[in-house]
Amino acid sequence: MYIIDGIAYASDPTPVIRVRSVRPLDDYKLWLRFTTGEIKIFDFSPLLDKPCFLPLKDKIVFDSVYVDYGCTVWNDGDIDISPSFLYDKGVLIGGIESA
Repeated sequence: MYIIDGIAYASDPTPVIRVRSVRPLDDYKLWLRFTTGEIKIFDFSPLLDKPCFLPLKDKIVFDSVYVDYGCTVWNDGDIDISPSFLYDKGVLIGGIESA
């Protein structure tokens, strides 16, 4: 149980997931380290046909990925994706869970 602003909640608080570091890989994949310490691989290729991500089909643009305030972004922040989405859909390859 935890309390926020005088309201008691029965479950444990959900940690805020943020991206700590990112590296572009071949085949439109991202290597990601999260604030949880976990390392995951996220396959971005299924999203490349969505209108908001079309510019990322250009491999030079895709490879320009960086982290801004815990979020993975491209094009000076014009394109971003939720850290929790990357965390939920990424494949765990290392970090605290692999020990």
